[in-house]
Amino acid sequence: MHLTAFAFALILAGMHIFAKNMRFIQVIPRSRFLSLGGGVSVGYVFIHILPELNEHQESIEHNGFLLSYLEHHAYLLAMLGLVTFYALERIAKKSQKENQQDTGKSQPKREIFWLHISSFSFYNGLIGYLLIHRDTEGLLSLILYVIAMSLHFIVVDYGLRTHHKDIYNRIGRWLLALAVMLGWGIGVLTEIPESTLALLFAFLSGAIILNVLKEELPEDRESSTWAFSLGAIGYVALLLIVG
Repeated sequence: MHLTAFAFALILAGMHIFAKNMRFIQVIPRSRFLSLGGGVSVGYVFIHILPELNEHQESIEHNGFLLSYLEHHAYLLAMLGLVTFYALERIAKKSQKENQQDTGKSQPKREIFWLHISSFSFYNGLIGYLLIHRDTEGLLSLILYVIAMSLHFIVVDYGLRTHHKDIYNRIGRWLLALAVMLGWGIGVLTEIPESTLALLFAFLSGAIILNVLKEELPEDRESSTWAFSLGAIGYVALLLIVG
């Protein structure tokens, strides 16, 4: 199974490396494929990740005051993930505006790029780790996970490339691809305690929701409502059928 997961990790890493070559992803109007991918990502979170939080909570109750408290408030971690990546998005946009005024370059400053990439490297590393350690076992479940995350990575890649442009193409996408492989490697070599994994899982779910919606909601994106809805409803239906 580790070799299968390794192959899927390569596929996920490849989403970042090759997404810039996907010519069908237009800027404006927004590609329907991006909206479809966003819908699939949200569908996966609400049907698969969020329901598992209640199952994870039981493993936390004997791990100290803080973890015991969070056992009853795991959704706070999901909210924290959403708020954290919302803050990162706002910081990037503010830096982009300031940098354009100061230098004429329509992209965030270099230090904001590194902050952004570091945060998404952790994000990708956790997704790579979950290729090995997930509650739902079996090849079909793994394939469905990889499909959802592959489409999600294309959406994330599009957003980061829009912000950071050339430096993302030269450096950022390679670091994010590497983070997926490192996450897989950590999953092979070690196993994070279930109580800690539950908290990371919650944080990830909120982050995924934000990273999808921030790309879909702005009016200037001209997103496709029907494609987003089709992705979410279609993928939810698929999960329910195979589940």
